[in-house]
Amino acid sequence: MKKILFRKLLRDYMRFFFVALFCTAIVIWVFQAVNYLDIIIEDGRDYVVYISYSLLNFPKIISKIFPFVLFFSLFYITTKYELNNELMIFWNHGVHKIEIINLVFKVSLLLMLLQMLLTCFVVPSSQDLARSFLRTSEVNFFDNFVKPQKFNDNIKGITIYTDKKDKNGNLKNLYLKKEIDNNQFQITYAKRGEFKEISNTPLLVLYDGATITLKDNKLTNISFSKSDFSLSNVETNTTTYKKTQEISSLRLVTCINNFYKFDQKIFQSASSYIENCNIQNINNIFKEFYKRAIIPFYIPALSLLPFLLILISKESSSYQKLRLITFLVGLFIIILSETTIRFISNISIQNIILIISPVILFLSVYLFFKFKFTFKSKSI
Repeated sequence: MKKILFRKLLRDYMRFFFVALFCTAIVIWVFQAVNYLDIIIEDGRDYVVYISYSLLNFPKIISKIFPFVLFFSLFYITTKYELNNELMIFWNHGVHKIEIINLVFKVSLLLMLLQMLLTCFVVPSSQDLARSFLRTSEVNFFDNFVKPQKFNDNIKGITIYTDKKDKNGNLKNLYLKKEIDNNQFQITYAKRGEFKEISNTPLLVLYDGATITLKDNKLTNISFSKSDFSLSNVETNTTTYKKTQEISSLRLVTCINNFYKFDQKIFQSASSYIENCNIQNINNIFKEFYKRAIIPFYIPALSLLPFLLILISKESSSYQKLRLITFLVGLFIIILSETTIRFISNISIQNIILIISPVILFLSVYLFFKFKFTFKSKSI
């Protein structure tokens, strides 16, 4: 009978948790996907790039909301069981409260490993893959990102300004500045312009204007009735380099190991093949490792915390106060787990304290329940 009760309890917990997790993640993803429309509107990227980039950010959303949704799910289902007198069935069939604590503790360790799998492997890989779409994709919709009466510098090395833009995409009174090299540039004025594609080559066709070029300290001025401004092989100003959060966990560990293993000069040369692994960025490397590998250790404590609600009966006058305190403590731990990242640095003692804190926390919570329920059962 105990196995049936435990199976039902666990099924209710996990079903609510995973449904809430994915529903919440989808809502957040939809809002983020709207913001990512800038990839098309501002940068002129293809629709395939936009869809791929948006979808690959879904694992990151899952990992971010995982702790809160888990705590809320356990809190909600435990409260529901208590208010519906369903927990009485457990006690009447000889189930000890410590047995439920042990079950949830074991499951929380599995969920902690699942979160670590997400943060250490799935999320960095998906973020790197998402960024690779921006690195390798081309600008396809040039007329999308040119806004009238605004200096548009989405294309690297090129600034475009236009007074007006009609519904057909024709640009009026254009100004273009192209950076050629250091202290060398080309400025083009035109009364009218339009984007065209000739032989698969994107062009900005200009009419009635002039081009001023400064090169080798020489200034030239050429007037034209029609001129083709090539937009092939251009790059956008969108950040395409690999960020620290996109580096694989193995390389993060290697970078940290090199930092403690070598002196500063040897560390720089030994870690040159690892992106962003340098003295200037070492604190961010430590913080990223902490976020991926250590913060998930708060999950067992968050999983056990809602079971403070079974300490007293719902008939007690202190029950509502206990519910509020339990929920607020859970929120505090979630906020604490995120804010401790800023205290991570290359100072070993400080890092060790922050690393062992979640372990001490969840062991303290578990031992509290162990002592409370074991002592109570023995006294009875």
